[in-house]
Amino acid sequence: MAEKDIDKIEPVDVDINGNAQANPPNFKQIPPAPTNKPPVIVWIGLGALVIVALFVVFVLPTIVSEYELPLERRAETDSQRAPQTATSATTNISPFEEAQRAIQRKDAQDVLAELLAQQQTLDDMEVTQWGQAAYAAALEQASIGDEYYRNQDFILARNSYASGRDSLTRIIESIPTVLSQTLVDAQKALEEGNSAQAQEKFRLALLLDPTNEVARVGAERARSLDDVTALVATADRQLQARELQASRESYRAALNLDSHNDYARNQITVVSQLITEAEFARIMSSGYTLLQNGEPEEAIAAFNRASAIGINQDQAAAAIIQAENDIANVEISRLRALIAAAETNEDWQQAVDEYDNVLAIDANLVFAIEGRDYAAKRAQLDRLLVASLGSPERFAEDTVFQETRDIYFTGRAIDEPGPKLQKQLDELQVLLENSQASIEIQLISDNLTDVTLLRVGTLGLFEQTSLSLKPGVYVAVGKRAGYREVREEFTVGFGKTPDAVIVRCEERVATTTRR
Repeated sequence: MAEKDIDKIEPVDVDINGNAQANPPNFKQIPPAPTNKPPVIVWIGLGALVIVALFVVFVLPTIVSEYELPLERRAETDSQRAPQTATSATTNISPFEEAQRAIQRKDAQDVLAELLAQQQTLDDMEVTQWGQAAYAAALEQASIGDEYYRNQDFILARNSYASGRDSLTRIIESIPTVLSQTLVDAQKALEEGNSAQAQEKFRLALLLDPTNEVARVGAERARSLDDVTALVATADRQLQARELQASRESYRAALNLDSHNDYARNQITVVSQLITEAEFARIMSSGYTLLQNGEPEEAIAAFNRASAIGINQDQAAAAIIQAENDIANVEISRLRALIAAAETNEDWQQAVDEYDNVLAIDANLVFAIEGRDYAAKRAQLDRLLVASLGSPERFAEDTVFQETRDIYFTGRAIDEPGPKLQKQLDELQVLLENSQASIEIQLISDNLTDVTLLRVGTLGLFEQTSLSLKPGVYVAVGKRAGYREVREEFTVGFGKTPDAVIVRCEERVATTTRR
């Protein structure tokens, strides 16, 4: 073959696995030669075919024979022991067909590689614990592809591998559902106190999702579950035995080991409430004991301490009111004794003051309201009698006399007046009677002084005169030109009547001489 003809041979493509890609030669339409010799292009084509055949026969089997399957090295076969037979069989396949089979083999290997990657992922997630049936079925489907691969039916092998890969893909896609159910099972085991199962389930959940916070927390709780369960059981027994302080400490110890244990947390609240109620009851009981022992002030202090705890404050308030009422009753009883003594002694103003003290404690007490009204009237009568007895000379005035008579008869109308009032009325009666009897009185002057007796009239000038006057206080006024006026006050009756009343103007008034 001429050198210029060799330059026209088309190159043969080789794939990444070293398999030859047989490209159909580019046969051009050449006009027939005028001679009987074959055209040059025919020689070139024949040369190319020879080269391709040699490559396929000697080179390609060496490249592809190292592995029969992607998962296992080819075992020594009869074809290797008898290369003449294999070579003879290979020579029956065209280079193009061999190239196509190489492509198909690579496609099957690529799908198988994806399948193996997914298989490794699932193995790392311990798929046999949660998806054994589907996983085994997927591998069984893939193993069928191995048989096709061994028989070099690469298309069917690829399809089988793809079916297995897709099954594994569906298993991977089911992981969120499996994870959710695993967490449900783990939580159930945790609630049932099954530490081993809870730990295993949470461990599996972390394999499925290493970042899952629920699984992480659950795994921590599962590890301390046995200790927490024992502490909670102890706390429950202590609570039933009313060992409240010890029970709360046990619940707190459990919560320290498992900060997410809602039961222990709730029980701490329950026991704390019971402790508070017990303390409230203890203090209230001591308060009532003090109250029964006649120590209401101390009882109120105890009830206030109970109220400060913050529970059942209405009960504490009612107890305080009861204690205050006891105090009030004791004080009212004491005041009533003072009132009775004051009324017996006819010290009515003192009785009024004590009634006021009672009403300050309870303004609605009827006995105090009515008693004060009566005592106030008696106190007023007493003051009027004292005033009347202290100034009987005023009885000479008709208005005063009438007022005093009214006072007198008011006193006489009182049932069981008492010795003090009776004495006052008797004395006043005498004074009133005497105040109306006239008494002869002597008045002496100098016949130079003009005398006037107030409330009686003008007496004029005289040296001596006498008048009949009712008991009372009188004033005699004397006037004289050039002399200072004189006033003489005197009392008639009541044992105070003077022997004579002298009215004389004797002090000369100094006058100024005009020049």
